[in-house]
Parts: sequence; structure tokens; C-alpha cells
Amino acid sequence: MINNKQKQKIIVIVGTTASGKTTLAVDLALNFNGEVVSADSRQVYKYMDVGTGKDLDEYIIRKQKIENRKQISKIPYHCIGVVHPNTEFNLKKWKKQAEKDISEIQGRGRVPIVAGGTGLYSQALVDNYDLSQGKPDKKQRARLEKMSTEKLFEKLLKLDENVAIKLNESDRNNKRRLIRCLETRDQGLGIRDQEQKYEALVLGITWPKEVLQKRILKRINDRLENENMLGEVESLHMDHKVSWKRLMSFGLEYKYLSLYLQGEISYNDMVFDLARATYKFSQRQMTWLRRWERQGREIHWVKNKTEARRIARQFLK
Repeated sequence: MINNKQKQKIIVIVGTTASGKTTLAVDLALNFNGEVVSADSRQVYKYMDVGTGKDLDEYIIRKQKIENRKQISKIPYHCIGVVHPNTEFNLKKWKKQAEKDISEIQGRGRVPIVAGGTGLYSQALVDNYDLSQGKPDKKQRARLEKMSTEKLFEKLLKLDENVAIKLNESDRNNKRRLIRCLETRDQGLGIRDQEQKYEALVLGITWPKEVLQKRILKRINDRLENENMLGEVESLHMDHKVSWKRLMSFGLEYKYLSLYLQGEISYNDMVFDLARATYKFSQRQMTWLRRWERQGREIHWVKNKTEARRIARQFLK
């Protein structure tokens, strides 16, 4: 067993979409000699910068001019833009890459700061999920494929309630995800906690409902009007050969912009439907984080950068 004192420290930032996780991560990295590791299931893909909210400009720090020379530095980031959108990338691959990056960051004497909106990724890293997987049983998979998502979830709930309740709403309605969970459960493998590898400080940020809705809508309009998000989706399809079906599987921005570009919905409907779906997504994110708290994880909900710095400074002593 690993003693707590021997564990390496990491800072993890969680929260809803449009809450400012990247901004806070960069601020803490600047103040505590850190590097940022993205915990976002879509930011791992290349060419998907605007829609996934990579906010790469935020990692560039422009300091005051010294002797007429502009001082520019860049906060290093990881797990961002590492694979082509047509490549399958899952939790297991992300966790392996994130742990490698964290080890290298710590080897440089710097602080790993993990930040992102995919609660499953952050929890899998902090709680050290065992993601071992055996070879799928083709006959069993054929049987499971014939079942509805509702029946699959009920079966998983009976087989392993702990795994079932950890799935978010999206995963509960994802047939492939449910089938894989059932396969790994039957093999006695899959998602389960192990001895934790890191001593983690988890910081959370969110906003009141009305404020968050305004932030979400503003971000959507900014990306459409100032960051050419439509052009990004068009380029993914035309230049990088990502099918409409694949783009829509990424959900939210890529789903609704793809529908608009195919002429299936109007521009106004695209913005309205995307804003509504994004807010519902933020609610699911909070549901996941509240459940993680009920499972025993302490999340320090911070109101501003000053409060976050104070807690981080105390943690890193």
C-alpha cells in the first residue's frame, strides 16, 4: 500500500461548461509553476479547437514590455489535439496518456493541473479506476446487441449497481458503452477503484442558473461570430474527411452545426437548440460532481481566483 505522504500532489479543476475552468487552470499554473492536463473527452482531437473550447490563446501569457521587447511565455498543456477525429479515443487511452504526462510534469519539478468538463475522466484519474479489459465474447455481444438501451441498463444495474450509478445520462443511453460495461462485468474486469496514485486537491467552479445560461449563450455567439466555428466544422468534413455521422456523434456544437450545414435546421434553431442542449449538459455535469461528493470526494467550490490560489497554496506546502 502507498502511504499518503509518498503520493505526488496534483490539482484537479472540475465544473460546468462555460464556467471558466481553463482560465483558472492557467492562472494556477502561472502562480505555482504548473502545466495543464486537459480532462476533456473531445479536446483530445485535432482540428476541433473552437467547438471543444480549447481556448488555446489563454495559455499564452503576454507580460509587460521590458526595454521595448514584449515578453511572451506559454503555459504548457497536454492531452489536447493528440489524435485525428476519425480515431477512437476512450477513457482508458486518456488515463494512460494523462498519467504519463503527469509523471513527466512532476519529473520536471512542476505541478500537474488537471482541468476539464468530463467528470468521468477526472474521477477515473483521482480514484484510480482499474480499466483492465478482456477480449469480448462475440456470442454474448450478439445477444446484447438485440437488447434495448433500457434493458441493457437494467441488466447492468442488477449485475453491478456501483458501476451503473456512476454512468452519466449520456452513457446510460449509449448502447455501445452499456454493452462494454456488461462485457467487462461478466469477465470480472472493468471500472473499479484501486489504491489512489495521487494526493489530489479538487477545485470546483460553477455559476447560478441565470448567469450560467447567459455565459453559455454568449460563448456560443462569440464562437459563431468571432471564432468561425461554422468554418471549423465545414473544414472537418471537407478537408479532414470526417463524416457528418461522426461529427454528430461528438454532440453539442458538432451535432447542431452539422445539422445546419446539411440544411436540416435554420440558423436560429441551431443557436437555440445548441444553447438548450448545452445547458442540459451542464446540469448533467453537476449531477456527476454531486454524486462524486456523495461518494466521499471533497470538492472545494471556489468563487474566484484569489480563493483558489489560497487553497492551492495551502495544499502545496
